[in-house]
Order: sequence, then C-alpha cells, then structure tokens
Amino acid sequence: MLKLIFLAQVLITILYLGKLGLLFVVGVFLILAGLYLWTIKSSLNKKQRKLSYEDLPWLYDGIMRMANKAGIATPEIYLLDDYIPNAYSFRNSVVLSMGLFEVLDEEEILAVAAHEIGHIKNGDTVLFPLISYGRYLMFAITLLNFLISRNTLVLLASFIFYLLYEVRRSDYLKQREFKADETALRLIPVPLALKRALEELKYYEDLRIEVKESALPSIEPKIERPYQKSFFETHPSYEERIWKIMAEVEAMTLRGRIFN
Repeated sequence: MLKLIFLAQVLITILYLGKLGLLFVVGVFLILAGLYLWTIKSSLNKKQRKLSYEDLPWLYDGIMRMANKAGIATPEIYLLDDYIPNAYSFRNSVVLSMGLFEVLDEEEILAVAAHEIGHIKNGDTVLFPLISYGRYLMFAITLLNFLISRNTLVLLASFIFYLLYEVRRSDYLKQREFKADETALRLIPVPLALKRALEELKYYEDLRIEVKESALPSIEPKIERPYQKSFFETHPSYEERIWKIMAEVEAMTLRGRIFN
C-alpha cells in the first residue's frame, strides 16, 4: 500500500510538471538514497560502546541463544551511555541503554533484547529507514507541487497522497512493533518477562512525565526528557502492547495444551 501511494504521488507530479517534476524527483531520490546508505553504514555515535562476552556473559549468552533460535547471525551488542531506559536495533546490532539495567532484571532485559532481535529477524532494520526516507521524499514532492503547481486538483491529490502515506506509515510501523513482540515471545524462555518489562518501562515513563509536569518552571528535573505526542504515532501504547502480549501468550498456552 505504501508503495502504491508513493508511486501515485510521483506519477501525478511527473505527469503535471513534466521534465521539471522528473528531475526534481530523481534529484531528491538520489540525495535521500545517499543519506540512507550513509545512515546504515554509520549508525553508531560516541555514546555507544560495543560489549564483549567478558563484559556481560549472561547477556551475551542470552542474545546468542535467541539469535540462533531466530535463525539469524548473533547481533553485535552495544551499550548506550544514557540513563533513560531505551533499546533499538540497526543493521544486525542491538543497542541497550544503561538506564535499562537500572529498572529491569536480567529476564526483562533479555525480553527487550528479544524484541529488537525480532526487528532484525523481520527485516525492519532495513525497512524502517526506507519508509522514513520515503516520507521525506513524499513531503518534498508535496511541497514542490504547492510551490509550482497552479492546478487545484493536482494540489489536492498531492496533499491527500501525502496524508495517506502518513496514515499508512503510522499503522504499518505499529503492526511491525506488534510483530516484533510476537517474535520475541517465541524466543524468550519466559514469555511474560516481556509483559513485565513493558509494565516497568511504562511505570518509569509515567513517573518521568509526572515529575516533569510537577516541577517548578525554573527547575529541570534530572530525569526530564522532552515528551512529544505525535499526530501520527508510529509506536503502539504500552497498554496495547501488553494486551496483545497477554492474548498471544494465552493463545500459545492453548496451542501447547492442544498439541500436547
């Protein structure tokens, strides 16, 4: 669906603006393609440190077992020097922040890592950047049409295609998060550890927002970090994920009873 929306946007631009539209689309595409290639090759920053087996044997062993079970190469593991609990993946690498180790136990940390392995297994570390850069190209094309085009129908169609892309992108990325959770549940020995991890992270986030809102205007709380609500959310809420996890664990249990 995203491909069709993208192609429709490109097509109406080229048909109406002709050579100018084609040159613009190709030019922006080449720039974004270069940025994409640069991004996937240099996703590290100075705050990330590569972990060795000797640093955290239990974490390394756990991720190795889950990767083998998922049928992928063992990801490289990085520690992010950040007190905010966070985790993400890029290429074949998993990044865990120091903050995770403050609020989660070992089982829960492995469950979070399993979610990131799920993204790698499902190809999301390649798909997500493509979708993001596709969004930038859609915006650039829409802006071009608004600046140059004098055709009301073209302007309206371009804007509608951009909105459709945003809506579909939001829904698609949410579904990929659910899929990564489902993959994680099949990799970790204790499926409910992922539920516990999300509950802990939700509690921490709620506490952080509460501290931020109750602080004096002239005082910045230590755990403060900008919290912005986007109109097109790309991540499901903790409640949605926890509910889906509970339903999936129940289904897994039921299937186990039937086949046993």
